[in-house]
Amino acid sequence: MAKPVPRIGSRRNGRIGLRKSARRIPKGVIHVQASFNNTIVTVTDVRGRVISWSSAGTCGFKGTRRGTPFAAQTAAGNAIRTVVDQGMQRAEVMIKGPGLGRDAALRAIRRSGIILSFIRDITPMPHNGCRPPKKRRV
Repeated sequence: MAKPVPRIGSRRNGRIGLRKSARRIPKGVIHVQASFNNTIVTVTDVRGRVISWSSAGTCGFKGTRRGTPFAAQTAAGNAIRTVVDQGMQRAEVMIKGPGLGRDAALRAIRRSGIILSFIRDITPMPHNGCRPPKKRRV
């Protein structure tokens, strides 16, 4: 009777962590969502699968400090540090939202050494907006 061959991707034998770090990603997309209360930085590959992410809240900032430029800079640095180790050299940047962390996150991305092919602002703009509430009667 032959022994069963263990599957590489099974969670029982604990080899999934080894396989995760061995992936090489030369090009990716960095999404920055900057709201007034928080800044979320997500790094994906070109197909849109998430490789790494970080936010000002996960970096230890609480309350109103999450919306500051320094918190956004820290979050961007944390998200990019892991993908630089995986071999990312080129990236596209998509920035969404009106927050204070937009420019600070972009500065942190520039300093990381990744070559940026383009920077695109994808902030949603309402064409006519939502229907306003009915007029107040006093």
